[in-house]
Formats: sequence, structure tokens, C-alpha cells
Amino acid sequence: MGLALAAGAVSLAGPWDSGQRTAERHRAAPGGTGGGAHHQTPADPDAPAPAPSAPSVLTALGTPGGAPVAAALPAALGPLLGDPALGPHPGASVLDTATGQELYASGADAPMTPASTVKIATATAVLTALPADHRFATAVVAPPGTSALTLVGGGDPTLDTARLTALADDTARALRARPAGSVPLAYDTSLFSGPAVHPIGANENLAPVVALMTDEGRLDDSDSGPATRTGDPAGATARTFARLLRARGVQAQDPVPGARPAGAEPVARTLSDPLPAVVERMLTNSDNDIAEALNRHTALATGRPGSFAGGSEAVPAQLAKLQLPLKGSEFADGSGLNRADKVTAGLLTRLLAKAADPARPELRPILTGLPVAGFTGTLSARYGAASAATGLVRAKTGTLGGAGVNTLAGTVVDARGHLLAFAFLTAGPPGADPGPAQRALDALATRLTAH
Repeated sequence: MGLALAAGAVSLAGPWDSGQRTAERHRAAPGGTGGGAHHQTPADPDAPAPAPSAPSVLTALGTPGGAPVAAALPAALGPLLGDPALGPHPGASVLDTATGQELYASGADAPMTPASTVKIATATAVLTALPADHRFATAVVAPPGTSALTLVGGGDPTLDTARLTALADDTARALRARPAGSVPLAYDTSLFSGPAVHPIGANENLAPVVALMTDEGRLDDSDSGPATRTGDPAGATARTFARLLRARGVQAQDPVPGARPAGAEPVARTLSDPLPAVVERMLTNSDNDIAEALNRHTALATGRPGSFAGGSEAVPAQLAKLQLPLKGSEFADGSGLNRADKVTAGLLTRLLAKAADPARPELRPILTGLPVAGFTGTLSARYGAASAATGLVRAKTGTLGGAGVNTLAGTVVDARGHLLAFAFLTAGPPGADPGPAQRALDALATRLTAH
């Protein structure tokens, strides 16, 4: 029945993002509170109806009757946690989001490498550091009365070719009122600082972290997942921008690195989606480029350098304001690619519980951004057609194959209608095939649906 209801979402309510997730966004913002374009507006009467399986998920954010039966969980989860694929000492935590009661804990206070589940912490930190309507701007500026342009990177990890093209259109129109002739072009990447290359080195999972890039520095047509990247995203973006200007009749010179001139005035700019939408995209696709940019923006918003080191200080400082258990935690990056990252299963479930707290609507994009089992993002190909978890489990995945790390943290609606937060952290043999561990993690989450 669960599978039939979930599958019906596609035909009855359109794509998942336009059905269940849209309904949740409106519910997350009662009375016009919340963050971002989708979180501040009243319900659109022309918007698609919730997917058929949405009511049970949405109801779980309220106060269903009865109480979770914690006594049944050890017998339900214990044997599954004993799967050898999960390593000798997995960490596990299950929390009732309505009451904050920890229903199950096994190694829940042991710091472990979280892989990409650390993005839940990254999301929490940036959503508490910046306003919900914040957008990242990429701007073109020029000194008064001149056509000497500077393309200023605003640290927007979602800037794509289409928006860069629109920026060139706007810039060319604005230059018609300025002196004609050859146009010097510089590009400013000073917003971010420190090493641009991740400590794990250049790799297909992440471009150099710079304040100016297009299409995440990808050299193919992909928009998520691993891909070959340019080693100079800022220079590549500036050169593309110069070509776009020339195609519009602007005699742009070859771009050179440079700082925004003192007194320069805006010529044109392009804005990202509001912060909540960027966070959702980061979580759904496990986007490392967005995660590292948001990590730096958290640092900048809290008066720290926009660097790996600044983010490592800023994230725990933001989480501490929420009175979360941080003992043993290390935040070496924002994406989870760094094996030096350490969190506990108990911290992850409490982060998710904060996101479900009606008093914290600004954190709701963490829940709406989680991949949906069998439908979206990194869970789209997990959970079989007959799984009871399809459409009900929402979770951030984490895998560091070379390190044998496999993790899963998210929410599930149990059989009594409660929204439970769960986190399972594992460390198996380095280099082990992640498939068996992922299937074991999925079995744990699926078991919670029947609790």
C-alpha cells in the first residue's frame, strides 16, 4: 500500500518536489513565518495537491496520539546492528522529535566519521547564521563614468551558464550609456580565503572552493555527483563571461585577476535562489560544492575568514548556541569528505529534532531537503520496490568508500504516526564494498517504519 501511494504521487501530483515537498513547505510556514521564497508566501491555490502519501508525513510533524514504545526497539534494532557489514562498533540513535526522548541508543555518544551526514550540521549552522531570505550575489561593477568592469564573485555555488548569460545581457545593456571602446575586465575572488583545494586533494567530488565559479567547475553536462572539474573555476568563469560580452558587441579584453576598485558602482548582478532552496539542493544531491561554500558563508557571517579553518570554527560555534551535545565533535570541512570530521549519532538526531521543532521554522529546509527513499537524490536508487520504507524514509546518506565509512541519518514515520529522527554511523574495513553496509543501513531505517 505504501509503495502504491508513493508511486501515485508522480501521476496525481506531478514530480515529488511539486507535490509532497511543496505541501510541506507551506505547512512549515504557518502564518507566513519561515525562510525563503517558498517559506514566506501563503499557500498557492494553483499549486499541486500533496502527494497521496503526504498526509502521514505531515501529520507526524504535529502531535499524534499515543507514545512511541521504546522498549521494543532493542529487540528490533539489535540484531540488525549486529550485521558484520556495519563494522564492530556502529553508533545508533533514535529520537522522538515531538518529545525529544531518545528511544534507542547504542554507541550514540561515540564520535565517528560521519561522511556526508555532516552536511546536516553544515545546513543547521548556515540557516542560523544567515537570514532565510538571503541570496548569494555575483556582481559586475565599474568606477563611475568608465567601462572598466570587475566581475565580483559572491561565493554563489549555484551560478550556472544560464544565469551568467543573463548577467552578460544586463551588463551589455548597461554599458550602452557608457563610453564605447575596449573594455578592461577583471575578476575578484577575494571573498573566500585560505587554500582552495580540499585537504584530500583535487578530485572529481569537489571543485576548488573559490568565490566565483560556474556550473561547479564541471567539464561535462552533469549537475550533481562526481565529474571532472577545472582547476581554475574563477578564471574559466571570467573567460566565459568575456566571450559572452563580445558576442553582445562589448569589446571586452581578456580577463585578469583583480580587486574591486574603490568607489566602483553596480552595473549588473545575478542572485541565487533563497538560502532555504540552496540548502535543500545541497542535502538532496549531497552537493559537496554547495556544502563547502555554505561552510565559508557561515564563517563570514560570524566574523571569521571564509576558509576551511574559518568554517571549522564557525559551525560548532553556531551549534553550541542551540545547546547541542558537541563533545568529541570535529568539523574539518562542510561536505564530509574529510575523514577528520567527527560527530556522534546522538548529535545528528538532535540536529534533526531541532529542524522538526515548531519553534525553529528556519531549520525546516533540513527536513524538506532530505532525500526521499526510492524517489529523490541519493536515495532514489535505494530501497527496493517492495520496501515499506519507500516514500516514508527521508535521510542523508554518507559514504567514504576507501575508509569503509557508511552512514545514514534522517527521519521516518513509524506505524503509530510519530516522526522519529535516526542516525546510524558505521566504520567497516577500509576499501570494503559499500553495498552490503548500505543495505544493512536501509534495513535499519525500514524496521523503524514498523515500530
